[in-house]
Amino acid sequence: MDSQATQKKVELPDQSDGVSSMKIDPKRVLPYIFIHGGCLAVIWVGWSWFAVAAAVFLYVVRMFAITAFYHRYFSHRAFKANRLMQFIFAVWGHTSMQGGALWWAANHRHHHNHSDETHDKHSPVQSGFWFAHIGWLFYPENFSTDYQKVKDYAKFPELVFLNRYDYIVPLAYGAMLLGLGALLESYFPGLGTNAWQLFVWGFFISTVVLLHGTLFINSLAHVWGSRRFETEDDSRNNFLLALITLGEGWHNNHHRYQHSAQQGFYWFEVDLSYYALRAMEKLGLIYDLKPVPARIYDEAGQQKKARIGK
Repeated sequence: MDSQATQKKVELPDQSDGVSSMKIDPKRVLPYIFIHGGCLAVIWVGWSWFAVAAAVFLYVVRMFAITAFYHRYFSHRAFKANRLMQFIFAVWGHTSMQGGALWWAANHRHHHNHSDETHDKHSPVQSGFWFAHIGWLFYPENFSTDYQKVKDYAKFPELVFLNRYDYIVPLAYGAMLLGLGALLESYFPGLGTNAWQLFVWGFFISTVVLLHGTLFINSLAHVWGSRRFETEDDSRNNFLLALITLGEGWHNNHHRYQHSAQQGFYWFEVDLSYYALRAMEKLGLIYDLKPVPARIYDEAGQQKKARIGK
């Protein structure tokens, strides 16, 4: 995804009549056609247990970069990290082809400011399921980075550079997979993989599944699931989405209190990203994970009693 970095603040047009005032930019559709179409190459390259395992592994570690750092760190400052650590995970998040960390965070902060309101860029309530899921990415109004929304991180030139040239890391990631596949074919032929097979599974297939897993939080998590908190938007908690996205599926929890590093508020709400963050904190890699305040748990208990009493 090529997000053009600009210092100009971008405002969405009035979407009260749907998206009729916006026009798709065909150039922005091409990268998505490319990565989805590339999955079809599996017909020619075939599969191996190693390639499939690599695709799953790369899905998980890159999903963590998106959920823990793009979302909880860059978007919500739910914990702290040093400059090197934030750069490493900004680079790793770029391999997911979801734009720069600053572009991602600016759009997500905008979403929280206008969740399911007229100016929400990806609300299924306002613009329909498929527009909220992926269609919003095709419109010029959504390409630029509003640096006013991410002034806290825009002060780091390395992050601005990555944001401006967000095609560099995906290209390097693809080249790395090709090179690794070639080496494995030459030195470990018993694994049954090769350059193009590893590239198709690790780049195309893993990235497409990762993309839609992330985008389901914009779409399905505002349509399907339960509501613990009576938020002003239509956010939902969804166990299946929480598994797919390593904890992001507890979306109603998150919309009630977005600043916590923990989105599964209770022990039975699986939040793999949070567990990994706790481990990183113990290792000294990150620090100051923000908890869920006691008042939020009190509110949850009160609302549960109110529902039972009806």
